[in-house]
Amino acid sequence: MGETLIPDGEGIEEVDLKAALEERYLAYALSTIMHRALPDVRDGMKPVHRRILFGMRQLRLDPGTSFKKSARVVGDVMGKFHPHGDQAIYDALVRLAQDFAVRYPLVDGQGNFGTIDGDGAAAMRYTEARMTAVAGLILEGLDEDAVDFRETYDGLEQEPVVLPGSFPNLLANGASGIAVGMATNVPPHNVAELADAALHLIKHPDAATETLVKMVPGPDFPTGGVIVEDAANILEAYRTGRGGVRVRARWEKEDLGRGTWQIVVTEIPYMVQKGRLVERIADLLTAKKLPLLDDVRDESAEDIRLVLEPRSKTVDPELLMESLFRLTDLENRVPLNMNVLMGGTVPKVIGLKDALKAWLDHVKEVLVRRSRHRLDKITRRLEILDGFLVVYLDLDRVIQIVREEDEPKVELIKAFDLTDVQAEAILNMRLRSLRKLEEMEIRKEHTNLTEEKAGLEALLADEDAQWSRVSDKVKDLKKTFGQNTDLGRRRTTFAEAPTITGDIDVQAMIEREPITVVVSEKGWIRALKGHLQDTSQIAFKQDDRLKRVLHAETTDKLLIVSTAGRFYTIGADKLPGGRGHGEPIRLMVDMEQGHDVVDVLVHKAGRTLLVASTAGRGFLVPEADVVANTKRGKQVLTVGAGEEAYRIVDASGDTVAVLGENRKLLVFPKAQIPEMSKGRGVRLQRYKDGGLADLKVFTAEEGLSWSDSSGRRHVRSMEELRDWLGDRAQAGRLPPPKFPRANKFDAAE
Repeated sequence: MGETLIPDGEGIEEVDLKAALEERYLAYALSTIMHRALPDVRDGMKPVHRRILFGMRQLRLDPGTSFKKSARVVGDVMGKFHPHGDQAIYDALVRLAQDFAVRYPLVDGQGNFGTIDGDGAAAMRYTEARMTAVAGLILEGLDEDAVDFRETYDGLEQEPVVLPGSFPNLLANGASGIAVGMATNVPPHNVAELADAALHLIKHPDAATETLVKMVPGPDFPTGGVIVEDAANILEAYRTGRGGVRVRARWEKEDLGRGTWQIVVTEIPYMVQKGRLVERIADLLTAKKLPLLDDVRDESAEDIRLVLEPRSKTVDPELLMESLFRLTDLENRVPLNMNVLMGGTVPKVIGLKDALKAWLDHVKEVLVRRSRHRLDKITRRLEILDGFLVVYLDLDRVIQIVREEDEPKVELIKAFDLTDVQAEAILNMRLRSLRKLEEMEIRKEHTNLTEEKAGLEALLADEDAQWSRVSDKVKDLKKTFGQNTDLGRRRTTFAEAPTITGDIDVQAMIEREPITVVVSEKGWIRALKGHLQDTSQIAFKQDDRLKRVLHAETTDKLLIVSTAGRFYTIGADKLPGGRGHGEPIRLMVDMEQGHDVVDVLVHKAGRTLLVASTAGRGFLVPEADVVANTKRGKQVLTVGAGEEAYRIVDASGDTVAVLGENRKLLVFPKAQIPEMSKGRGVRLQRYKDGGLADLKVFTAEEGLSWSDSSGRRHVRSMEELRDWLGDRAQAGRLPPPKFPRANKFDAAE
């Protein structure tokens, strides 16, 4: 071993791990909250968006100017202000240009900036960008000391801490982000409505949120749609800053003539990708979860047009759309979580009133700062103009001093009692400025600036006047983005909450048709059209054969029982067709490996079943208690080790006949069997060897019947069965003569 490179104790600093982790994680969390994820309440922007607009301003990409490559914008922003990945910057730039993602786009894009289908934008080297008029409003006054600036990450440049924001960008365009331990989600709103609420708030600072919500009834999404959220919930969300709204697609019924029709969707909910939406509907169609729908087509061009074809012209369009709303993103919940940075530093969840008030206070502060900046410029200009006017009183003396004196500036100050600034301006005058006409222009400018200065001083001294000027700005905003303009017109409308509540009646949604359900021994199932009487021609896979044939209708539910005593429910309309061999039942439900299908029944409401295991234990169960709502099914009959669920029969009747594998028959009253919703049950018949062979419930008045292998029917009255009558759990005795050798009540089965 060589000598240690570090002397004992030298250069080693002991740090408490807990304290170090807390400090570093807190620094990371604060950085994420303040510099990445949460928008500023004043301009509604995160740093990346603010830097993109500032970078475009420096590149002079104002509205109406020529476009520049997006790569140029991204490069400048990344190199000067935002030292992060270029793709992240470009993604943010792209979103600001997407009219389906941003209510009032801030970037005017030229080229492929993505689609509502979810297609991405072209690479930044192919696209071009410039700012929109809305971005111009947000940047208005940036060069007039409207906001504070700070050093960029490398200390070589200056960037604005916040933008002037004479446009309510936070509420108008919304924002979303995930920070550390908190998130934000502000939906977009209509500017004209925000202007109305802001004007009311200026006049009535103590206005209640209820009053403001009458003017801003809810979000206004760029993709339109219909808000179906209850007004009380929207009010509560705007009061607390937390909540959400349900948005549905806009649709109409299009008549095709001769009684046929189709549904056309023209607007989809906000932030839903149309391509994925169509795929989802198609997947549900394939899975037979939309029994009322026959087909979906996307016929969209510039406008959205999704065509939904009903399975039958008798289908109720409202019911069809309700099923789609519940299963697809044709209805979507847009969260509202107005968690923003107050003053650029403190994260806080605020309501609608506080958000508007914070923006108005910012607009007022920007107005005051711009007014002071203008006042300072006017004061400096008036000082110079005063010096010029002095010069015109004795031009000859000024010319003499300039020509003859070694230090004309000092002599001018002494001779005319000028300031240093005035003397410097006089010495820098051009000869052409000595015209008489120029003197008149200077006097006119002096008069105008003096009046403007008086007005600015009065404005800065009167807070009411400041609010009046802010009010004028908001009115201009309302005029520019009024409801009568294409950009300002409200796109999202409101409707009452859906009248169809609770579970949709699936039977009402499905066209009622007769089917024959075929179940094979290996657990494959299919549905053939019509009620087939002859099943001899039905083909099966090799080494498989018929187990059960049921006559049902497409509106029925099927009960499937596994050997584990678990019941599963499948809609008959969801069964595969009869062209092939069907599908394995265990794939249609979540049946565990090692368990098989015992029986399949057509569900009948109000019926009671008798379930029993191979050990001869069982109980009565109402059929309503065995219907399962999930693919995992419902555990009904509990079976022990070495046991399986074996028989499930209709319990209509008053007497039970139990037959053991030992060929012993026992008949006893059904009343001796308890009714349960689940469990192991009670002993039905006692066996020394073997277990249960068959089970039947019948009416004493009609007697016990069975069929032999030839199909002949035999009936025994209760008088004839006197020797086999007993109590539950007895052993029984050998059956009457002519009882089937197959040890089944229906040997022809």
